[in-house]
Amino acid sequence: MPDFSLTEEDRSLQDLARKFAKGDMAPHAAECDRAGRFPEEIYRKAFELGLMNLNVPTEYGGSGLTLLQQCVIVEELAHACAGMTTSIIANCLALEPILLGGSEEQKRAILTPFCGSYHLASFCLTEPAGGSDAGAIATRARPDGDSYVLSGEKCFITNGPHASLYTVFASVDPALKHRGIAAFVVPRGTPGVVPGREEEKMGHRASSTSTVRFEEARIPKGNRLGAEGDGFSIAMRTLDQTRTPIGALATGIAQAAIDHAAAYSLKRQTFGKPIAEHQAIQFKLADMAMKVAASRLLTWQSAWTIDRGERGTLESSMAKCFASDSAMRVADEAIQIFGGYGYMKDYPVEKLLRDAKLAQIYEGANEIQRIVIAKQLLKAYE
Repeated sequence: MPDFSLTEEDRSLQDLARKFAKGDMAPHAAECDRAGRFPEEIYRKAFELGLMNLNVPTEYGGSGLTLLQQCVIVEELAHACAGMTTSIIANCLALEPILLGGSEEQKRAILTPFCGSYHLASFCLTEPAGGSDAGAIATRARPDGDSYVLSGEKCFITNGPHASLYTVFASVDPALKHRGIAAFVVPRGTPGVVPGREEEKMGHRASSTSTVRFEEARIPKGNRLGAEGDGFSIAMRTLDQTRTPIGALATGIAQAAIDHAAAYSLKRQTFGKPIAEHQAIQFKLADMAMKVAASRLLTWQSAWTIDRGERGTLESSMAKCFASDSAMRVADEAIQIFGGYGYMKDYPVEKLLRDAKLAQIYEGANEIQRIVIAKQLLKAYE
C-alpha cells in the first residue's frame, strides 16, 4: 500500500496555503462572490508566495512541486474559495501543454520570462459547438509561409480577459479529425486575439471566464508545440495531469461544508438540545465525513500514481469524478443541516453548493469521466 504520510516539506506547504487561504482569501470570498469581482491583488500575492505555476520546474522559474504537493495546496485554497482557487491554478492547466509538448528551447523561451513575474495564462480547448467533444475542434490553423493563421472561437476560458498567454488547440486538417489537431502558444498582444465579455456564472464568481476569438491571428511556426497532429494527445495528457487537482479542489469544498455544518450543529438547538445530538444529524455528518475522506484518498492515490511516472488516466478520472460528485452531495447536506438559514446568502454553505457544481463539469464533465473509467476498466478484460 502507498504511504500517504506528508513529509515536513509537504506540511510546510500546507501551512503556507492554509494561512494564505484564511488570511487573504476567506475574508473576501463572500464579497467577491456577490459582486463577481476578480480580486487580482489576491492573485498577485499568491504568485509572490509561490502558490502559482506549481507544476513548472524550478529551472524555468516555477515552484517545481510534485502533484501530491499541488493537491495539498489546492485543497487548502479551495476550502476558502473555489473561485479564487480556479484562477490561481489555471496557469498549471495552461502551461502543462508546454511542459509536455514543448522543446527545451521553447520551455526556456516561454516559461522562464512568464514565471519571472506575475502573469496569467489560459487553456483554450473548449468551443461553443464542441463541448466535451474535443476531437471536433472547429478552430482552424492555416499554414501560411513561416506562420499559421488562426481563426475560430473558444469558450468558457478561465482568466480569458486577463491572460497574457494562451495555449490554443486548432485543426490544421479537419479531414483528419483529432489526428489533425495542433497545439500553439499565442501571446496576448498578437493581432487578431480578441477576449470576449466576462460570463455571469452561477458559482466561482471570483474567477473570470470568457470567450476568446482568433480573427486571422498570425502565429509563428515556432510557437507550435510538437508536430502537427500532436495537439489532441497533448490536450488529453494535460487533462490527465490536471484533473487530479480538481479532485483536491472538490475535496476542499466538501471539507469546508462539513466544517461549517458540524460547527453549526453544535450551536443550533431544537427540542432542548443541540441538533448534533439528534441521530438524523449525526448520520448526515457521518456520511459527509466518509465522502470527504474517500475523496481525499482517491485524489492522493491519483497524485501518487502520476508522481511515480505512470499516466494515471483511470486514477485521475476516478478522483475528479468521485470527489466532485461527493462535494455536491456534502454541500447539499450542509444546507439541509442549516435548514432555512442554509438557503440564505448570509450563511456560507449555499456558495459551496454553487461552487461544487462546476467541479462536476469543467476539465471533462463527469459523464465523460465515467466513459473514460469504463474504457480503462474494460482493457483489463480484453
